[in-house]
Amino acid sequence: MTPTLTPPAGSVAGTAADERCDRCNAAGKLRLTLAGGSELVFCGHHANRYAEDLVKIAVQYAADPEFTWRGAEMMSNSN
Repeated sequence: MTPTLTPPAGSVAGTAADERCDRCNAAGKLRLTLAGGSELVFCGHHANRYAEDLVKIAVQYAADPEFTWRGAEMMSNSN
């Protein structure tokens, strides 16, 4: 039997090659889920640059384990 690996909670599923930034096509570091269920993916640069605006539209987020998103604290404070 081959074990199946499940990504830890709070991480972006897939590899950087699988997920690309919706803004510039760089490796994805942050995935946001919007109220309607659609998703956006951002590289670290764009995720942090637009953090204040992104927390206003996101209902959930998942970040790469090695990436610190500036909006994470804002998301936890808004709940």
